[in-house]
Amino acid sequence: MAAFVSVGCQKADQGETTVLVIGEPPKIADPAAGPLDQGQAVLLSNIGQGLVRFDASGQIVPGLAERWNVTDDGLSYIFRLQSIEWPDGRKLTAQQVARLLKRQIASRSDNRLKDTLGAIDEIVPMTERVLEISLKASRPHLLQLLAQPEFSILREGQGTGPFVVAKDSKPNTLNLERTVEDLDEESVEREEVVLGGRPAQAAVTAFLKEEADLVLGGTYADLPFARSDQMPRNALRFDPAAGLFGLAPARADGPAANLELRRLLSQAIDRQALIDALNVPGLLPRATLIEPGLDGLQPPASPPWMAIPIEERRAQLAAAAKRQFGDLEKPTLRIAFPDAPGARILRNRLASDWGAIGITVEAVKRGEAADFVLIDKVAPSTSPAWFVRSFRCGEVPVCDPEADELMDGARSATVTVQRNGLLAQAAQRIDDQELFIALTAPIRWSLVSDRVQGFATNRFGRHTLTSLRQRLDRERAD
Repeated sequence: MAAFVSVGCQKADQGETTVLVIGEPPKIADPAAGPLDQGQAVLLSNIGQGLVRFDASGQIVPGLAERWNVTDDGLSYIFRLQSIEWPDGRKLTAQQVARLLKRQIASRSDNRLKDTLGAIDEIVPMTERVLEISLKASRPHLLQLLAQPEFSILREGQGTGPFVVAKDSKPNTLNLERTVEDLDEESVEREEVVLGGRPAQAAVTAFLKEEADLVLGGTYADLPFARSDQMPRNALRFDPAAGLFGLAPARADGPAANLELRRLLSQAIDRQALIDALNVPGLLPRATLIEPGLDGLQPPASPPWMAIPIEERRAQLAAAAKRQFGDLEKPTLRIAFPDAPGARILRNRLASDWGAIGITVEAVKRGEAADFVLIDKVAPSTSPAWFVRSFRCGEVPVCDPEADELMDGARSATVTVQRNGLLAQAAQRIDDQELFIALTAPIRWSLVSDRVQGFATNRFGRHTLTSLRQRLDRERAD
């Protein structure tokens, strides 16, 4: 592969980087048509940038917008677009961007994140290159949401970069190309990425054979595949992901609808033993919906029972289960798990913990009737609203109408302190009702070769493909 050079007016080729995403081969998708899979999200982030985008460390950097201003009251974001063209040579305009964004948040859209932009009042093109987004109430995390792949700007299946799809792409892989002018060095840098998708075990094997430079999209379910003895040191990287990882009732009837049972189940889980079995550095037990580090909220207090050693809890919980069910047969709980080694670790831990109080666990396949479903999602922003609104009525089969009223009040609140207070109250009600049995934070991992130096972990689990090899090639050139 060619080394990076920086000589006046000379083109610098950084070499081809092969990236595999765990799952189906990446394809261009319309976020308004439904949730994006891992490959679709990575592809859209890199060929269809939004108004802003994430850099390697998860910070906001310019995308279509070269700069932006926020009014002092936080109710207006004004974006000045780059002078940029669509792949067919037509000029990109603020009118087009406004129309495409409105389409993603329209009532008929199935965009997974459209509810997070519920505070938007209007999206108005002011000139050909200036766009205003006005809000009903201040939302300091708006840019984080607009950087998500769900709000990539696409027209007729084409975006504006930072990469373009090369015409010579082969089946099941996409060749992505990017050129960047460095005016200070008077050079043009060229980046090439071969992007594909494979099942987790096959992706890990390709990495070990040095057929892939970077593997993205790992979760708890496929983590054991990455524990190979042949894995190079420091190749396995974990994102400090924020979000939801736990169990929620899958139907409004049956044993999962019983609040007292849900409380018993939550208290019976040895969360630290689960974390030890998964062996993820820095992962902490969690028994609350809200996690530390969210906008405007104090770190949540763990429930008092978390301070009681699990051995002591089990004796008390077994007695409580006996009182609750009496002579009746204790229920068998059906939980939907993927067919993957990490999921089997979780299933076995739950079977052991709940078995200690007489509850049986039965694993079922996705799509089959279940009592509980596993929720494994990374938060799209640092707002507590996403955590709370994930459990509103209409979204989940077992809900709390009073929590919904608090959410509605928070959405319409114009005072930030009041809004955060209402969200905190709603979160507390969801915890009290055990509508979500939290376990820990979501697990997201990648495999990174020493040929890739521009990679960084971040709380959003989003990874740009730009400048992956830049630093390494510069060192070689030196």
